[in-house]
Amino acid sequence: MKEHVFVGFGFGPIQGGLFVSEAFKSKHFKRIVIAEIDRKLVDSIRSNNGRYAVNIAFHDGIATEQIDGIELLNPSVTSDRKELLYALSQATEIVTSLPSVAFYTTGKHSAASLIEQGLKTSTARATIIYTAENNNHAAEILEKKVKEKLGILENSVQFLNTVIGKMSQVVTEKTEIAQKKLTPIAPGIDRAFLVERFNRIFVTHCRIEGFRPGIEVFVEKENLLPFEEAKLYGHNAVHALLAYLGAQKGYHKIAELKKDTEIMQTARKAFLCEAGPALIKKHAHLNDPLFTDIGFKEYAEDLLVRMTNPYLDDPIERAARDPQRKLSINDRIFGTLQLCLEQNIQPINLAKGATAGIRYLLETQIWENQKMPYAEEIKNLIFKNA
Repeated sequence: MKEHVFVGFGFGPIQGGLFVSEAFKSKHFKRIVIAEIDRKLVDSIRSNNGRYAVNIAFHDGIATEQIDGIELLNPSVTSDRKELLYALSQATEIVTSLPSVAFYTTGKHSAASLIEQGLKTSTARATIIYTAENNNHAAEILEKKVKEKLGILENSVQFLNTVIGKMSQVVTEKTEIAQKKLTPIAPGIDRAFLVERFNRIFVTHCRIEGFRPGIEVFVEKENLLPFEEAKLYGHNAVHALLAYLGAQKGYHKIAELKKDTEIMQTARKAFLCEAGPALIKKHAHLNDPLFTDIGFKEYAEDLLVRMTNPYLDDPIERAARDPQRKLSINDRIFGTLQLCLEQNIQPINLAKGATAGIRYLLETQIWENQKMPYAEEIKNLIFKNA
């Protein structure tokens, strides 16, 4: 029996290729609604009768999944917003999948404001809100924003963090879409979702008594933070390291690195001899299989294969983008360096990635506009020693 209602915010590859896909396949949802402000995207899927395509990268090729019966609503359009608020008042599962947590309160009709209005008039027995932004405290941030307007939350409402290890992208070049034989999201729009075949997603344990989520494939954890750290200081750190080392050698795709013995050896050592032991030492007390030598080795080796999947064909430029954020002190590479030092592990290979990352940052930024002190001196020092 279809008893659940799904409402999502943002229609990118994680929303479309993971959350909506799993909600659709579960057959537990009587309605799947997405709030999206891209009018061309909304119109294209509406013209296609609520049907869209996702391209899935397997280890040996690409398959296309068609998903039916979804409704895209533009909150900036009055009639759409009214219908969206009605859907939110019935929603049992809400998913925010926005560019960052900063977008929770962006715009006149923000996600936080609409969720607050929906919860205020809710007729659902219970509602869980998954936050899919890449932030360890996204659920707490969104909950605070909603509470500022709503006040005390009912016991039947819970905000959940997520750890999403699924790699994905939007392919926008017509030639690339044709070359890879990808199916566009919908007729009339020159964009295609390309995601890997992976759905082992960790989420905060649902504590609403008697409530069973409609999406059943996610793995609930009582304490999600260690798994968020494993993703940030393991998966994300090594992915960025590969991108920056690859860029330094002139590669264009992460998959090309599979044949570069030197880079792959550096990545493997960074993962298995530095990040892994540091994470295991910190979280071994949890007695979770991931934080064991065997469990983490399986996790790392699987990821190194998935990252270099030629059918996912991840561009180095995409993996390396936003270097100022990715090279910040508590983010993937430098955050992992700190973790290793705290656990008395020498992060030699991670340091190679950090150096390559700084070089990438210096090569791609316009220093005159940023007025960074000693920019030329730093650039000369890095390039001399890289």
